[in-house]
Amino acid sequence: MPQQNVSQQMVEDDDGLDPLPDFAQDQPYELPSFADSILAHGLSLVGTRYRFGGTSANTGFDCSGFIGYLFKEEAGMSLPRSTREMINLDAPLVARDDLQPGDLLFFSTRGRGRVSHAGIYLGDDQFIHSSSSKSGGVRVDSLDDKYWSRTFIEAKRALALASVNTAQVTRNPLHP
Repeated sequence: MPQQNVSQQMVEDDDGLDPLPDFAQDQPYELPSFADSILAHGLSLVGTRYRFGGTSANTGFDCSGFIGYLFKEEAGMSLPRSTREMINLDAPLVARDDLQPGDLLFFSTRGRGRVSHAGIYLGDDQFIHSSSSKSGGVRVDSLDDKYWSRTFIEAKRALALASVNTAQVTRNPLHP
């Protein structure tokens, strides 16, 4: 059977408004072509300063602002602004052993089990994120690092939503 792109497999709700990829068909996931551009653009921003609430390469990024900026610029996706909202995206959960470049990673860095930080998986257990003002802002770190391994919560494949319909990423049409 020929390999199909996720965007070629669609199922619709009864109202026809909410197309989602049919992940139950056991078709292999194919990385959207713009994943490479998200990662390349992200790597070009290494060293950009950290700024709480920041969403700009000129003034700096916080972690969710960095992710939102890259996904908007390179994939046309409007992601939620905060990590607490981002972790609730209706995107496929991904096991750590199944991570693909472009997957969103979520961490609990404040110790209460709630999401407080996010990054983008690069591959080879590496991820890019806007860390903190002390650590230099946008940087690459390893998921194998003791700190990041201990604080990792979950990962989601937000790019799977982009291959279907980027306009509906931030809201569910049944719940405006």
